Amino acid sequence: MIFCVAVSLVIANSPLATFFQKILDVEIGSEIFQLNFPVSSWINDGLMAVFFLLVGLEIKQEFVQGELHGFKKAALPIVAALGGMMVPALIFYLFNHETGAMNGWAIPIATDIAFSLAIISMLGKRVPISLKVFLAALAIVDDLGAILVIAIFYTEHIQWSFIVGATLLTIALFALNYCKVKKLIFYIIPGLFLWYFMHHSGIHATIAGVVLALTIPMKSSPESVSPLKKLEHQLHLPVHFFILPVFALANTNITFTDTMFAGLISPFSLGIIGGLFLGKVIGICLFSWILIRLRICSLPDQSSWVQMLGVGLLAGIGFTMSIFIALLSFPGCAEIQNQSKIAVLVASLFSGFSGYLLLKFAGKKSLSINSK
Repeated sequence: MIFCVAVSLVIANSPLATFFQKILDVEIGSEIFQLNFPVSSWINDGLMAVFFLLVGLEIKQEFVQGELHGFKKAALPIVAALGGMMVPALIFYLFNHETGAMNGWAIPIATDIAFSLAIISMLGKRVPISLKVFLAALAIVDDLGAILVIAIFYTEHIQWSFIVGATLLTIALFALNYCKVKKLIFYIIPGLFLWYFMHHSGIHATIAGVVLALTIPMKSSPESVSPLKKLEHQLHLPVHFFILPVFALANTNITFTDTMFAGLISPFSLGIIGGLFLGKVIGICLFSWILIRLRICSLPDQSSWVQMLGVGLLAGIGFTMSIFIALLSFPGCAEIQNQSKIAVLVASLFSGFSGYLLLKFAGKKSLSINSK
């Protein structure tokens, strides 16, 4: 993904920029079935639906059997994630409530699972496993929150006939689950039609991926892996090594201008940067502190408040979902979309580097204490 971000930025600021944009604007599909969209739309509405399917599978797995199963396990990451969404939105509001950019309030609420977990994994034994699990659970709840925000606040005009079709398909998928149908093909094919109905309903098509994920069975027979785990395993490689890099390549193509960097001190950019870089860590740590102070939960095993600050900073890496929400917030406004992207990139770089350095320092201190 980092490589694709760099390539996209190089192309966008080279003579190839116009050619690359023409490729993204090429329409592919069938007009008969109302499926004739530009390449960029197939990436953002089609491929990203598969990404949301994987996220939905992970959310279901965590709530049913994983780190979000049961009140005590789920309380801390859920409440921390809520704080990590509410405070960034509030910071964006404080900067932009008197401007015309309030539709972008949700841009700084999202955490990028892939980048944040990749960075914390680089720290190895300096970070306790419990803290890595906490970040993973927090990021999953964060994604669920972002999905709900997209479904509720970024829905266009509702086409009720397609809503009815999507609802009937969803009921049919849950019926398959109830009847203990295990073959994935019986879920994938209706899932494609669900995507079609969702796309034409006005609700963003990627939500179809999450809905489909919730219907995939988790129970397995003694001699086989559960359908959910099987599909999750099959999706990991294509999502992380194809879909997300292609999304980064197609959507990070920012043509740099003098005014763009000057715009980093505008209320709009400061709202995004402040929301991700400061709002995330403040919200996560403040809400966690309240819950721990009330003795409802405790810190993750063998972790400290300094390490919680580091995790809060890593949660400020908002790349994929933040850019995705920026595209939905300002459709057709290339200039403000680009300003959003550069602000997200700056905030994510600040958050990633500072979170890594803080966790590395805290980890060294912890290792030296343990060795003594």
